[in-house]
Amino acid sequence: MSHDLDHFDRVARATVAELPDAFRAAAEQVALRIVDWPDAQMLADLDMTDRAELTGLYDGIPMTEKSVMDVPIQPDTVWLFRQPILLEWRERGDVDLDDLIAHVVIHEFAHHFGWSDDQIAAVDEWWL
Repeated sequence: MSHDLDHFDRVARATVAELPDAFRAAAEQVALRIVDWPDAQMLADLDMTDRAELTGLYDGIPMTEKSVMDVPIQPDTVWLFRQPILLEWRERGDVDLDDLIAHVVIHEFAHHFGWSDDQIAAVDEWWL
């Protein structure tokens, strides 16, 4: 199995393509970026110091907060960070890499749809 950026991109895009119709159209309007590591500004914005702790990030205005009067400065973006995901996958040792990638994608798109981390955690059975 390949662990390169292209593999992560294929899994992420396949995950979006498998979303229910009601979500897929809106999700396809979000830019999807896969890079090795989060940049320093992303970490600073989140008050984080360990770049290995951030596996994904939604950068944008959640749909529940958007207005037709908003003029977008940049497209909403879901970021996946390959190296932190690989580190978590290796540390856990009990999950399939593609499943972990898909999980991060779904988590970040939940933020796009307006869910908070607490709301996601309340229904997310991944860590049980």
